[in-house]
Amino acid sequence: MPSNPPTDTPPALPPDSPFKSRGGLRRVWNATRYSLAGLRAALRHEAAFRQELAVGVPLVGLAIVIAPGRWAALAMVGSIVAVWIVELLNSAVEALADAVSPAHHPLLGRAKDLGSAAVMLALTMAAATWAVALWP
Repeated sequence: MPSNPPTDTPPALPPDSPFKSRGGLRRVWNATRYSLAGLRAALRHEAAFRQELAVGVPLVGLAIVIAPGRWAALAMVGSIVAVWIVELLNSAVEALADAVSPAHHPLLGRAKDLGSAAVMLALTMAAATWAVALWP
């Protein structure tokens, strides 16, 4: 097979996306607005997120009260927040998969299953964190 000789000119880069932010305080403001919109969408459309929030918010308060120390409290609260983060990412994957095709596709199904597995692992890790933190 003939190989292509190396060239001295780098490949042309595509132009910047018009959706790409430019930086500064306006970018921070817009990023905050988009993040809050994402949280509102999760509350409105994602039953699993609402359920995890309903269980997690009281647990965060409880962790602050019953944790045997600051580091244990941080680990306990962090494990709950990690579950919420993973659930938001899973919900994003599911929404994107549904937008790509409402029909069943094995790769879209796999993506959804992988997201679900990530949530399960986060929940398992949260339970283990609480068990270790509260172990006598």
